[in-house]
Amino acid sequence: MRLVIISGRSGSGKSSALQLLEDVGFNCIDNLPASLLPELIRRVSDQPPTENTQLALGIDARNLWHDVRQAPSVIREMRDSGIECDVVYLDARSPILIQRFSETRRKHPLSDSHTHLREALNQEKELLAPLASMADLVIDTSSLSLHQLRDQIKSRVVGRDSPGMAILFQSFGFKHGVPVDADLVFDLRCLPNPYWVAELRNMTGLDPEVGEFLRTHKETEEMQRDITHFLERWLPSYQQSNRSYTCVAIGCTGGRHRSVYMVEQLAKTFASQFENIQIRHREQQK
Repeated sequence: MRLVIISGRSGSGKSSALQLLEDVGFNCIDNLPASLLPELIRRVSDQPPTENTQLALGIDARNLWHDVRQAPSVIREMRDSGIECDVVYLDARSPILIQRFSETRRKHPLSDSHTHLREALNQEKELLAPLASMADLVIDTSSLSLHQLRDQIKSRVVGRDSPGMAILFQSFGFKHGVPVDADLVFDLRCLPNPYWVAELRNMTGLDPEVGEFLRTHKETEEMQRDITHFLERWLPSYQQSNRSYTCVAIGCTGGRHRSVYMVEQLAKTFASQFENIQIRHREQQK
């Protein structure tokens, strides 16, 4: 049996994630009270065994507060009993969530006549913090379209059966915020910036001219070497601690030149050491 718990703040895309999992063959239950989780697992386990039994459950702030708070201990007990259980936590920046609520005219489950939307989102973040801290995978949906979110769930959750740990190398721009799903963050803003070269400004780190410019500066080579040595030293330890996913976020100012180039170089380097290497250029997908 494989169990996937989908959690996160309201408006982050949990329903879309569950719909994708249902489409690919998971049995999905949304808003299951956490206190009923052990009974559900017992009932499923008592059924005649079938190949690849897969469950996906949504647990979030719509649960009773007591149930949400006991969810982490219930999940730990299941893992200790040998059940394969992945926790996927979705989130987005608060201004993005507020905008989504405004567009859909939905009511936040924790808001009322005395609690406005921003307060409700802050309360929800605090309430779900224990689940977020034990998540195997955190996905920042701030800049993702519906189709991009479904693609990420499909590649990073459904396709997780690839041997070994999945490593996502993600470029981003600091001026747009650090990705909340990052496990490791490296800052390239100290490197020479192609943006200030007129003929390179409208290009990206995928263009050979930008790569040639960056390689002419020894700082780029030194930074790449240092990051590579760090990851070579510590990624195996992450894998040995039974992590299924690791997101390595590489940032520069705008997220279009230096970070994109470095992500491409690091992905090539580690493709020979890990079988499941993924690339995402956040700012280019907007």
